[in-house]
Formats: sequence, C-alpha cells, structure tokens
Amino acid sequence: MTARTLRSWFVPLGIIVIAGLLIALIVLQVKNGGAGVATQDEQEEAVDLSFVEARDEADVQAAGPADAPVGLVVYSDYQCPFCARWSNDVLPLMLEYAERGELRIEWRDVNQYGADSERAALAAHAAGQQDAFWEFHDALFPDGEHLSPDQLSAESLSALAGSLGLDVERFLVDLEAKASLETVQRFAAEGRELGVSGTPTFVLGGEPLVGAQPESVFVDLVDRKLAEAR
Repeated sequence: MTARTLRSWFVPLGIIVIAGLLIALIVLQVKNGGAGVATQDEQEEAVDLSFVEARDEADVQAAGPADAPVGLVVYSDYQCPFCARWSNDVLPLMLEYAERGELRIEWRDVNQYGADSERAALAAHAAGQQDAFWEFHDALFPDGEHLSPDQLSAESLSALAGSLGLDVERFLVDLEAKASLETVQRFAAEGRELGVSGTPTFVLGGEPLVGAQPESVFVDLVDRKLAEAR
C-alpha cells in the first residue's frame, strides 16, 4: 500500500480526531485566559496529526524540502484579516526555516468566504504553476492586509499577475483549468473535513495551533520539534 493510499484511509479518522482536538484546544485556551498553546504535558497527550502533511514534491503551494524534519500545514483564507496579519508577521521567519531545509510548509485555503476566496486561491495556485506562488501570495496580503472583493475579480487578479512579471496568457489558462479547480477544492474540502472551522489554523509538527499566534509560539514549537527530530 502506498503512502498516498494510506493517507486516504487515515482521513476519516482524522475528521474525528482533529475536530475533537481543535475544539479541546479552543476550550483549553479559553480556560487559560487565551494564553495560547497547551502545556507540554497536554501537548504530549495529543494525537500526532502529521498525517495531514502531503509531502508531495509536485505541490506548487509548498516551501522547503519534502523530507524536511518538521512539517507545517497552514489552513487559511485570502479574505481573512488574521491570516493576512500572520502572513506578514510570522510567515517570513517560517520561510527562513524552510530555506534552511528544516521546515516543510504546505499552504491550504479553505475558502470560507465563498467565491471571491476561491478565486484568489485559484489565482495563487495558477501563479504557482509559474513558480510564483509565494510572490503572488504576498501580493494578496499586502502589508498584512487582505484585498477587497473588488480586487479579487478575474480582471484584477490578471493585472496582478502581469505586475509580477508572470505570463498572463498562461496564468489565465491555469486559472480556468479544471485541474486547478479540482486541486483547490480538494484542499478546501480536506480542511473542512478535518474539522477546520476558523482561520488561520495550523498543524505544526503534528500539533494543532488555532489562530494567529505570535511569532514566539511558532519559533518555540519549531525549535522543539527540530530538537526532537535530531
């Protein structure tokens, strides 16, 4: 049985597991006065959620080597203000870990805000076909803000692609491609099925994090996971 097939068997279990864990984590944060992540003992009791990592070499929405020792899966939405803030404040440092080969980042849009969010996700995926996913991603979240629905029209997104030096004709083909739509909708469905009900949500080193936590939370957890992997 291949790893991909094995993961497909894990998904139904994951629907139950991650939903319960995310709910428990939110309750725990409320009990702790919104302090953030669970304690060390509470985290060690959590089920390992690293099965959500695709580790697909062909994934155009990923950064870092597929065999990096630690994985980070980000569930986001291009109309989410908290996702925009996290992308501006924390993502650049996470990408530095990825550039050093220490972290694999996989971006997944759940498109909770509807057609405009899905169109933005399709556009970012289309840019990824030209190896420009992260540049386009940054342009969708300029200075830690998200674009308005009017700025997410097909015409505006095409103009944005042109401003980044992409082949606009190819971009439009990929934007409308059935394969792009299937991929984007599959990512969104997987996020929803796994219990992601708010953005941003993360699975870092197999552990869930809910909300735009500060940089220190991610640095501490990545460093701990790297130490465990050594």
